[in-house]
Parts: sequence; structure tokens; C-alpha cells
Amino acid sequence: MKQITSRQNPEIIAVSKLKNAKGRSQQNRFIAEGLRTCSALVKAGLNPLQIYVTEPNIDHVRSLVSIDYITETTSEVLDKISQTKTPSGIIGVFPIKPQPQPSKLSEGIVLAQITDPGNMGTLIRTCAAMDKKSVVIIDGVDPWNAKVIQASAGAIAQIDIFQWTWQELLHYKKNLNLIGLIVHGGKSMHEINTKNALLVIGSEAQGIPTEWLSDCDQFATLAMPGGIESLNAAVAGSIAMYLAWANQ
Repeated sequence: MKQITSRQNPEIIAVSKLKNAKGRSQQNRFIAEGLRTCSALVKAGLNPLQIYVTEPNIDHVRSLVSIDYITETTSEVLDKISQTKTPSGIIGVFPIKPQPQPSKLSEGIVLAQITDPGNMGTLIRTCAAMDKKSVVIIDGVDPWNAKVIQASAGAIAQIDIFQWTWQELLHYKKNLNLIGLIVHGGKSMHEINTKNALLVIGSEAQGIPTEWLSDCDQFATLAMPGGIESLNAAVAGSIAMYLAWANQ
């Protein structure tokens, strides 16, 4: 197990660049923070390139990986590479999974212009909980953003992530049906055949772009007996996924 105590160490400087999308793209790796998230990633089969840890947390991390993949460091160094206000004392660096072949696309969700990382991570986590394997991301936040990873609680490692344009989705979806989740005018999820389908969830502010709606095969709307206009994208999408697939 090696030690790093300087915030100016070249390795630490390289890791700190993973806090932005350009750095992640250049290095093809991402940051995960906290024991729970790192554990979920490892259990899903995604092995870390390195885990940086403060001395009190070493034993926790040794239960996850070989000592060869552990670097002991200081709280000051972790502050430099962390994206949270109060770092947990455990930060893992993991390889970004290569984008799967289009032939692997299966039932799951399409995230259309989802820009909030917390919403995206929650939706990915719900998709994994429903045992669906495909998430298509179109014009949204980088799914390997540390906040997305955190909100997914590591479930992103269980999912095939496709970063496509809308036209690429239409080209590759083949016989999968697109179910657009809309605020008004759609059917109840119980009235829709959700087998062999992709649930399209639009952005927090605008929903699914108008020009994409015509490509959807069916539309679903969640009933709002309390008179609320709409729900947060993560809440609405998660409820829709549960209604669609929990008892499938």
C-alpha cells in the first residue's frame, strides 16, 4: 500500500481532473465517493483502478480490494479530489465501461435531456432495481459525473449505458416500442403493454421535445388526484417504472 501526502502529487492532480467531463473523457475513468458506492460498484463487477483512503478507513477498504489498489492519503489530499463538502474518507477511481454494441439494447429507459445529475442517478438506480439493463442518454448530463454515480448508489455498474442521439436511438431500437411519459393526455400505465419497451423520460423543465413525441408508439400519464401539475423527473420516472415492471 502506497502513501500520498501532497496535494501537488502528479497522480492526485490527474485524479482531480476527473471532476469535469473533459478529464473523464481523456482518462476514460471516473470518481466514486464513499464506502457504500464503491462497494456496490465492486460487487457489480467493476474493479477500481485505485482507492484513496484516510487511515481510519483502511480496514473497510481492505475488505473490498487487494492492498495493491489502496493508497493511504490525508484529508487535505482527499479534499482536492472530492466533489462533496464533507469527503467520506474513501474515494475510488474506476474505469468507464465501454459503450456496448447497439445489439445489446433491451428493455429499459431513455433519458431525454435530463440535466440534473441527482435525477439521472436516481432514475438509473430505479431502472436497475426493476431489473432492466438499458439506459439510453440523449443530450443529458454526463452519466459518469460523480453526483450521478453517488445518486445511483453504484447501480450504474449493473446497467448498459448508451449515449446516443435521438436519430441513433430510432435507428437501433428495432422492435422495441417507445413509451413517452407525458404530463397530460396519456394512458394509465396499467392500460399499456410495457413488454419489449423503452420508457422515455423527458427533462425536468421541458419534458420530451415536441419533435420527438411523434416517434413514440404510446404515451403514459401518471394520475394526479391531488391536483399537482407535475412531479420531479426522478420521482415521475421511478413511479412509472414501478408501475410498468414491478409485477412483470
